[in-house]
Amino acid sequence: MAILRTIDDGVTVTEAIRLALEHAVAELGGIGGMVHVGGPEGLRGLHLVASSGLPPAMTESWVRIPDDGGLPPVRAVREGARIWLPAVSHGEPSTGTTSAGAECGQGLATVPLPGPDGPPGALTVVTGAPHTPDPGQWSFLDSVAAWVAERLGRPLLPKEPSPSEHLPGPLLQQALEAVRVGSWEWVMATDEVKLDETAMTVLGFSPEQFDRQAETWLEHVHPDDRPLVTAEVDKAIRDRGSYGTEYRMNRADGTVGWVQVRGQVKLADGDRPVGMVGTLWDTTGSRSARDAISRALRHMSDGFLTLDHQWRITFLNKEAERVLGSGQELIGHLVWDLAALRVPGLRSLCEETVAGSTPTGLDILAPRTRRWSHLRLVPLPEGLAVFFTDIHEKRMRDAEHEAAAHAQAERAARVGELTAALARAIGSQGVVDAVARHVLPPFGAAGLMIQVIEDEHTRVVGSVGYSREFVDRVDHLPVSGRTAVTDALLTRTPQFFSSPEEYASRYPKQAGQPAAGHKQAWAFLPLIASDHPVGVCVISFDRPRAFTGEERTLLVALSGLVAQAVERARLFDAEHVRAQELQRGLLPRALPSVPACTSAARYLPAQQGMDVGGDWYDIIPLSGDRVALVIGDVMGHGTPEAATMGRLRTAVHTLTDLELPPDEILAHLNDIVAELGDDSYATCLYGVYDPTTGVWAFACAGHPPPAVVRPDGTVDFPEVALNPPLGAGAPPFESVELPLPEGSLLVLYTDGLVESVSRDIDTGMTQLARLLGEDSRDDLDLLCEKLTAGLLPAQQQSADDAALLVVRVRRLPADSVVAWPLSPEPQAAGEARRHVREQLSHWGLDELTMTTELLASELVGNVVRHAKGPVQLRLVRSRTLICEVSDGSLTTPRIRRASETDEGGRGLQLVAALSQRWGTRHTATGKCIWTEQALTGPESPDALLSVFDRAA
Repeated sequence: MAILRTIDDGVTVTEAIRLALEHAVAELGGIGGMVHVGGPEGLRGLHLVASSGLPPAMTESWVRIPDDGGLPPVRAVREGARIWLPAVSHGEPSTGTTSAGAECGQGLATVPLPGPDGPPGALTVVTGAPHTPDPGQWSFLDSVAAWVAERLGRPLLPKEPSPSEHLPGPLLQQALEAVRVGSWEWVMATDEVKLDETAMTVLGFSPEQFDRQAETWLEHVHPDDRPLVTAEVDKAIRDRGSYGTEYRMNRADGTVGWVQVRGQVKLADGDRPVGMVGTLWDTTGSRSARDAISRALRHMSDGFLTLDHQWRITFLNKEAERVLGSGQELIGHLVWDLAALRVPGLRSLCEETVAGSTPTGLDILAPRTRRWSHLRLVPLPEGLAVFFTDIHEKRMRDAEHEAAAHAQAERAARVGELTAALARAIGSQGVVDAVARHVLPPFGAAGLMIQVIEDEHTRVVGSVGYSREFVDRVDHLPVSGRTAVTDALLTRTPQFFSSPEEYASRYPKQAGQPAAGHKQAWAFLPLIASDHPVGVCVISFDRPRAFTGEERTLLVALSGLVAQAVERARLFDAEHVRAQELQRGLLPRALPSVPACTSAARYLPAQQGMDVGGDWYDIIPLSGDRVALVIGDVMGHGTPEAATMGRLRTAVHTLTDLELPPDEILAHLNDIVAELGDDSYATCLYGVYDPTTGVWAFACAGHPPPAVVRPDGTVDFPEVALNPPLGAGAPPFESVELPLPEGSLLVLYTDGLVESVSRDIDTGMTQLARLLGEDSRDDLDLLCEKLTAGLLPAQQQSADDAALLVVRVRRLPADSVVAWPLSPEPQAAGEARRHVREQLSHWGLDELTMTTELLASELVGNVVRHAKGPVQLRLVRSRTLICEVSDGSLTTPRIRRASETDEGGRGLQLVAALSQRWGTRHTATGKCIWTEQALTGPESPDALLSVFDRAA
C-alpha cells in the first residue's frame, strides 16, 4: 500500500489500476486479476476496465457482464460484501457455474469497490489455491479496492464550462454548425442518449447503427478510456455540476477518433439529477498535429524529456531512452532518481530555471556511458523541457587543447620553480635536491646523477635513485675513452637513449652498465657554464621510453639552469670547506673530562651563508679541581667575527692560567675588544665552579643569564648585573656567587638560540625553561639535541649563530677534602708532615706519603720563611692528589736557578720535579701554592734521591 500511495496523478488510471491488481494478485499468490466498474446511473451491467495476468481468451467473455447474473463481481456490487468461489469455469460467465479442475484457476476472491452511493464496481483475484483467503489477505484486498475506488473518483481533466451555457436558441445552433460541434442529451430515466446529426458524425454512428442506448455508446468508448469516462460522469452527477473529458471512440468503420466532450447535469425537483446535456467535437486533427510533433520530438537526434511541476518524467524520446533507459519504466519517476542524471546542483538549477522563466544549461558526465552531454533546461507552463546534446567529442577536443595549454603552463611553472629553487640552493647537494624535486616528477624519472670535472676526472657530487655501490663504480673516472658522459662533455651535445639495447648498440663495452644501475632509459645532459663544460647531469628512467622533441628541448633548457647553479655551488663548497676548517680550528675539538662536571655542547651556524661565526664556548680545567666555564658571542657573522672570536678565546685561556677571578678576566677582555675598533662588540659569560664548595662564581658582559636546573627539576635564571658588552663600556664588572646543589644543571647559551626575527629573547628563554622542565635527562648529548630541535626547528631559517653548553656539576665527597691551620713558626713543617702522613694512611695512599711529606714541608717552609699571615694546609683526593698551602701574602714565588755556592733557592725546583703540576693562585685573603700528583706510581727512596740530584 505504501508503494501504491507513491503513484501520482501523472500515471493513467488504467496503468494505476493494473499496478494495484499486480499487488493484489501477488499477495494472494494468484494467477491474475480483474476490475469491473458499472456504467453511469441507469446503464445496466459491469464493464471490464483493467486486467492483469489473464489471457485474452478468458477476459474476452468478461468485458461486459450483466448486473442480473450470479458471477462474483455482480454479487459483490449487489450485496456490498466479499464473495468467494472455490473454482471458476472457463465457460460463459453469465451461467455462474463452477467446475473442479478448471484451467483458469482454483477460485475467485472478489471484494466490492467502496463508494458514497454504493459499490461502483468490484475487484477480483483468480487464486492459485482452492482454499479461501485468510483474514489478512481479505483485509489487504479491501485496502486495494478502496485505493482503486479513490483513484477512479479523482478529477483528471480541468473542468470547463459548457459552450452552450450562455448561447440561446438559434444563435447557439449557428455557432455549433460553424465549428462542427454536435450536441447530445442523456435521459437517465430511460437510459437514452439523443445525438444530433453532427454528434452522430463525430462519434462515427449512423442512424441505423445507433439504438440511442447509453450502453451502446459506452461500448464504443476505447477500453483504456472507459474508467476515465465513467468516473467523470459519476462525479458530475454526484456534484450536480459540469462534465468534461477527452477520450477515444472505436468507430464503426474501424478507425479510432478523439472526441472532446463537455456537458452539464440537468436537475429536477430542485436537486434530483435526471440527465445531462452537452456538446462534443472531433479533436482527432489537433491530436494528429500533437502526435506529429511528438513523433518529431520522439525521433530527433538530441535527447528530449519533459517534467511536470513535481519533477516527474512525462515524456522521453528515443535518444533519451537510449541514454537513460526504457521510457515505460521511467515515466512517472522523479528525475533525481535516474542514475544518469544524478548531477550535483541539477535540482537547484531546475528550480531556478522554473522560478526565473529563463532557459539555462550545464555540461554533465553520464555515469553509465561516461560521455559528456550538454543539458538545456527550458521552462514550460506545465513543467520543464530538458534537451541534452552529446558533446563528448567536442569536449574531448577541448580537453586535449586545454591539457596541452595546461601542460605548457605547468612546464613554464616548473622552469620558474626550478629557477627559484636553484637560486636558493646552497652547495652542490642543494642543487641536486632542487633538481630531484622539480625535474624528476614532471618527466616520471627515477634517477638523477650530477657529475663534475675535477683534475681530468669526473666526480659524482650527488645522486638520487642509485645504490652506493653503483655510484662508487662510476665515481672518479678519467675524462677519456668513449662513454656517454665523455661524449656529452666533449661534443657538448645531449645524449638520449630510449632503451638498454640502444645504449648497448652505441657503447658495447658498457653494455652491462644498465643492469648494474637498474635503469632502462637515459638523458645525458652536458652542463655548460661560461662557455666551458662543468660536468654532466644524467636523468634516468626505470623503464624504456621515447623522448619527444618537446621533452628534449625542455631538458636541454633545464640543463643550462643546472649548469649555472652547479658552478656557483662548487665555489660555495670550496668556501664552505675553508670555513669549516677555520671553525673547527677555533672551537674546542673535544670538551675536557674533569672531575667537577660532565658536559655537552652544540654549535649551530646561521643557515644563511658560511658555517662560520663568532660564537664560542669552552671548559678550562683549573687548580684544585675547579673548572672555568665560558661562552661568548662576537656580534656579526662571518670570517672577521670568527677571527675576533679566536683572539678572545686565546686570551681567555691565557688569563685563566693566571687564575684571575671572573670580573678581572672580563675587564682584560674588554680592553682587548676595545682595541679592535668602535664597531667591534662581544658578549661573554665567564664563571668558575669549585667542586669542593659547590659554589659557582660568574660574571656577565651583556650576555643572557644562564639557566640553572635544580635536582628537583625547577628551572630559574639567576639575576645578574646589567654589565655592558665587551668593547661598549668600562669596568668594573660585577660577579655573582651561586651555591649549586649536587647534580645541578647549568645551561649556557648565546642569544641566537633563543632569539629570532619572529621571537623575542624573553619568549625564547621561557621556551627554553619549559623544555628543560620537561626533560633534564642524564644523557646530555640527547638533551642538546632536544633543545636545539625545540628552539631551532630544521625548517626555520636562522640569521644568527647559536652556541649551547650544558654542564652537570658534581661535588667532591666531604671526606675527600681535609684542611688544617698551621702556625707561622718553623715547627709548622713538622706539623704538616704529620697531618699528611696520617691522612694518606687513612685514604690508603701510603705509597704517596714520602713524596707528599716532602712537598708539604717545602711549601710550608717557603711560606714561613718568605710570607705572612695565617697558614693553612689542604689535601684534596680526586683524580689526582692535590696539596695546597695558603697564606696571607700576595707575593708569588718563582723558580730561580741557584748557583753551586747558594744555600737556598732549590725548594721550588724540588716541588716542580716531584709533582705533575704546580702553581700559584690568588685568593680573597692572599695566595695559594698547589701541587698535583698522580694517585698511582712507583715511589722509593732511590727515586727520591734521583729527584734531589736533578734539583741539585
